[in-house]
Amino acid sequence: MTEQKISAFDAIEDGPAPSDPVRAPAPRFPAAESDHPSIVALGREFGDAILGQRETAGDQHVVWIDPARNLDVLGWLKDDPDQAYDMMSDVTGVDYGNGRPVEVVYQMYSTRHKRALRVRAPLPVDALRIHSVAPLWQAADWLEREVYDMFGVTFEGHPNLIRILMPLDYDEGHPLRKDFPLRGRYSRAEQTRRALNQDVDRFYSEEVLAQGREPQEAEAEIGTRGAPEGDV
Repeated sequence: MTEQKISAFDAIEDGPAPSDPVRAPAPRFPAAESDHPSIVALGREFGDAILGQRETAGDQHVVWIDPARNLDVLGWLKDDPDQAYDMMSDVTGVDYGNGRPVEVVYQMYSTRHKRALRVRAPLPVDALRIHSVAPLWQAADWLEREVYDMFGVTFEGHPNLIRILMPLDYDEGHPLRKDFPLRGRYSRAEQTRRALNQDVDRFYSEEVLAQGREPQEAEAEIGTRGAPEGDV
């Protein structure tokens, strides 16, 4: 009997294979066990709101915080002169799957004290809401929109929390969640049908659309729109 030939693409139907187990945040350590000045100070200032800390990759200091206190903790790290984290270099999300918390991750840097700190806030998968830090760092505005778009985390108090990568009416969910199907929630035929029936005017300005037309036609159209009344 001839054995059926197996293709490497057959694994797609089986879904993602389990990765190495993800360790939960370490138990809260006494602040003195960290040599990072900000982690020591956080332990003194916020007590039980500091859930744990760890040093990774030799010099990357990570601290887990109570997500309900994120605005207090991060605001203090920004405003306290001994911390002065004036640069929010990244806001991202991590989904470990299997019902484990989705973490919002803040990567910060103090240009005054020349030190970095990573802050992680674990959110239950059935309560993905946290305060926006966009009022503290303007750089967080679009970064939080990306986490909202890709992971489904709602940032309360954000000035304009709408999708930033997917179409505004995208209804398949959040593509970086572990429970998101590899090929999307709709069939390939349905995805193609939706793509072909999109109203491109919703996504592109008239000037951008005009760039795809004949040069003379586009120039005439833009010039007509910009002409004073009575000069057309």
